[in-house]
Amino acid sequence: MKRVVATEFFTIGHSNRSLEAFIELLQEVGIELLVDIRKFPMSRTNPQFNKDSLTEALAAAQISYEHLAALGGRRGKARDVPAQLNDFWTNDSFHNYADYALSAPFHDGLEHLLEEGRKQRSVIMCAEAVWWQCHRRIVTDYLIAHGESVVHIMGP
Repeated sequence: MKRVVATEFFTIGHSNRSLEAFIELLQEVGIELLVDIRKFPMSRTNPQFNKDSLTEALAAAQISYEHLAALGGRRGKARDVPAQLNDFWTNDSFHNYADYALSAPFHDGLEHLLEEGRKQRSVIMCAEAVWWQCHRRIVTDYLIAHGESVVHIMGP
């Protein structure tokens, strides 16, 4: 039977928020699972968002944590994708990620995200505060293409 109602997925960038303010934003929308889509789940400038610290703080707030490296950013130039295929991306980082999004590992990661997000209220997280300057932009395009709904948390 085909689903009629879209699942609501959320996105957030941790930016330089305090961990307390960050978790409060997640609690305001009832997040149950945070899916970390940073390639490297750490921050030199905001260590409160390193995987270990973040996992512990989220657990105390009854929010699960999962690092999903298959959706991580910072991808190199794809050698097996024609350069002109994603040429409309003028930023090399977006172009490289759009090329990576054509790969089997990306699609496996996306399927996993879809499965988890349909089970529990989920947010995908990266570091960048604004989603349109982050690879979350491309991940959410794929979620929308799969018939899902996306809400970007942009709070203080």
